[in-house]
Amino acid sequence: MKHVYEGKTKSVYELDDGNYMLRFKDDATGEDGKFDPGANTVGLSIKGMGKGGVRLTKFFFEKIQESGIPTHYISADIENATMTVRPVEVVGKGIEVICRFRAVGSFRKRYGDYCTEGQPLDAFVEVTLKDDDRGDPPITKDALEMLGLLTSDEYESLKSRTQRIARIVKDEIAKKGMELYDIKFEFGKSKDGQVLLIDEISGGNMRVYKGSERVGPIELVKLMLD
Repeated sequence: MKHVYEGKTKSVYELDDGNYMLRFKDDATGEDGKFDPGANTVGLSIKGMGKGGVRLTKFFFEKIQESGIPTHYISADIENATMTVRPVEVVGKGIEVICRFRAVGSFRKRYGDYCTEGQPLDAFVEVTLKDDDRGDPPITKDALEMLGLLTSDEYESLKSRTQRIARIVKDEIAKKGMELYDIKFEFGKSKDGQVLLIDEISGGNMRVYKGSERVGPIELVKLMLD
């Protein structure tokens, strides 16, 4: 096993069989000690975040695969907070795809003159580049195509798949009396060119509310799975 990458919330190892292992940390993104799934810096450490992230990711990835949507997920080891995944190539240096059901976070900050806090959105999709130095800037469909990152057809397929996955997650969360406000995904391509959902689906990359109260990442695991 070879260590190949150290991320903000996960360590990545290459396994002898060519697959990869992700080790989830207790670190979380945020600022000033406050958790924020939209932040691009580690802001705090939350005990149990790693194991909780693996538990939720396993739950959601298996649901998504059951629906016929391909992912890089192979298996998970909850006790060791690790997940075994297939190898993929990222788009450019990495892109993130956000699906929004409510106007909160950076969407609200950008478009505050035209929307109210928590205003309903119809599974609005936006793509951002993974670029810490530039604050993960949003990028349009035209720019993705002109810069050679995605073709127009690939973008439309990615958008449709993102909305489908987000609605699966939203529906599962709704079964527990909560509401998904927004969620962030990552995608990559397998060796045969297949687009796969990658990374994780956990409390670390979504905003969930129960009534008017924000549900924290550890509480989300308990409400969903315990």
